[in-house]
Amino acid sequence: MRDLSGKCVVLGVTGGIAAYKMANVASALTKAGADVHVIMTENAVKFITPLTFETLTHNACVTDTFDRSTPYEVTHVSLAKAADLILVAPATANVIAKMANGIADDMLTTTLLAARSPILVAPAMNTAMLNHPATRQNIRTLRERGVRILEPVSGHLACGDTGSGKLPEPEELAAAVERELLKDRDSMKGLRVTVTAGPTQESLDPVRFLTNHSSGRMGYSIAQEAVARGAEVRLISGPVALDPVSGAEILPVTTAEEMLHAVQETLPDTDILIMAAAVSDYRPEEESDSKIKKSDSDLTLNLVRNPDILGWVAEHRHDGLFVCGFSMETENLLENSRGKLSKKHLDMICANSLREPGAGFGVPTNVVTIITEDGTEPLPKMPKLQVAGKLLDSIMEHRV
Repeated sequence: MRDLSGKCVVLGVTGGIAAYKMANVASALTKAGADVHVIMTENAVKFITPLTFETLTHNACVTDTFDRSTPYEVTHVSLAKAADLILVAPATANVIAKMANGIADDMLTTTLLAARSPILVAPAMNTAMLNHPATRQNIRTLRERGVRILEPVSGHLACGDTGSGKLPEPEELAAAVERELLKDRDSMKGLRVTVTAGPTQESLDPVRFLTNHSSGRMGYSIAQEAVARGAEVRLISGPVALDPVSGAEILPVTTAEEMLHAVQETLPDTDILIMAAAVSDYRPEEESDSKIKKSDSDLTLNLVRNPDILGWVAEHRHDGLFVCGFSMETENLLENSRGKLSKKHLDMICANSLREPGAGFGVPTNVVTIITEDGTEPLPKMPKLQVAGKLLDSIMEHRV
């Protein structure tokens, strides 16, 4: 990790089984030079002891709102003022609900209510709890207020279920804190960024359509990161099941032609265009007005080519425009991606392979290679929000 000397980080640990992971986070941040203070809820101390955090951080672990043994005059206000960043992890559904509704009934929630620093929240819970409409609404509320949500990971949960709800690994949480603390929040101020994200859908009849497996997470992460850096962001989004990016203008589309029209409308005043969407290459030649009924014979579909959005951009780009494309491949990743970079007259292309574990569609991580005419920069597997940060760093370095 980079040097975090002079930075004060408050870790809010709540009562989830993943609380044990936070010991490694506290240790990593302390070793990087940060002044780390841990606040634990009443239930959190049942999973891991305050002494563990006190030993790792060399600071008293706060658990009681009315504890007078700490050196702070008014502890929750003093910690809120001192913090350069607060990370709540694992964040239970209960604490997320309290945050969304302004409830302050313990040391952690009172500190959060008094905080003016950036807040990161890493939800961790049973999949059904995470997907409950109340939890989803509470998370949306926090996003709208500028809280950064670190997406939970899918996998085998402690309750025995399999699905989304796992807390990211300690190194990922520490990296998110590092990135947020060292970010120049005005580095993209004044720039107009347009991002395309998600899949497109091409209707066959009123019931069926052709599409792909894109979740939109990569494009949404890029938009979220660009907003955090002060850019004016427009997000052209295909159909996804993601919460809107707070601070970005959302332009919803369904088909490739609709996405093309949205790009055409926004391109004239765009400084940076990032095409992260997975656009359908073909659409049915004819769309049936009624459901195509099943028969005993095979069905043949006639498909026609969809418009080439990047091809259109190459012909109509204006001076000063920076264009970054994405390339999803299953073979010859670098060769095919370099070919697309040249053919589409791109300034940069972000290449990833579906063959790589932890990369591609429907996962919270990605493994990409950033390619320009000057060379290639392979990145290790990391959360898509971290990939977004690295990509924007590279774009800003290569912009003329």
